[in-house]
Amino acid sequence: MNIYSYVLRFDDGAAPNPFWGLCTLTICKPAIRRSADIGDWVVGTGSKNSKCNDGEYYDLSDCVVFAMKISDKKTLQEYDSFCKTSLKKKIPNWKTTDWRHRMGDCIYDYSNGLNPKLRKSVHKEENRNRDLCGLNSLISNEFYYFGEDARPLPIDLKLIIKRNQGHRKIENPDLVLKFENWIKEFEMNRIYAAPQMRSVFDKRLTKEVISTCAKRHFDEDETEETIC
Repeated sequence: MNIYSYVLRFDDGAAPNPFWGLCTLTICKPAIRRSADIGDWVVGTGSKNSKCNDGEYYDLSDCVVFAMKISDKKTLQEYDSFCKTSLKKKIPNWKTTDWRHRMGDCIYDYSNGLNPKLRKSVHKEENRNRDLCGLNSLISNEFYYFGEDARPLPIDLKLIIKRNQGHRKIENPDLVLKFENWIKEFEMNRIYAAPQMRSVFDKRLTKEVISTCAKRHFDEDETEETIC
């Protein structure tokens, strides 16, 4: 059991996507999606300049925005089939004003085989290679999502924080167990607060907003040591 920790610079509800009963990481963070396995934890900590829905910036760099223990791992094609049959709300729907539907992370349609069609979503064609390079969707039925109400880590757990680009893999069993004991003090599978960027997507979206989101995700993934 390991922890994969990284700085979640843009918490918009798409990656991770904590809605509809399961937390999923299906787009962005390709290196983690290729490497992490069932039983591992993925932890996103805040940035030093996290802009929240009140328009103010906060230092959340010592705080956990979300944590998910991987309970299932599917290829992107398997995830598409799974969503079509069992989790349709994860398929993005832009005909609704409910921003949670817009942030759906099942953005690749494999109906025609191994060359998937990109659904209308928060990503554009420029994100395709990085998304598909991750190979897998990570799924969790044991997650903790704090959003803009990110929770400070105790001092003895700050070793898990990745302070700069990429991600940190924590293999020390004592540290992993200590983190588990701490996170389980909170209510499991609860969305404590909205994503930090909800206000951006909780209104009529323009092509400029979508393009900006896609570019942010692309730039963030550029920091990973990713070999496709």
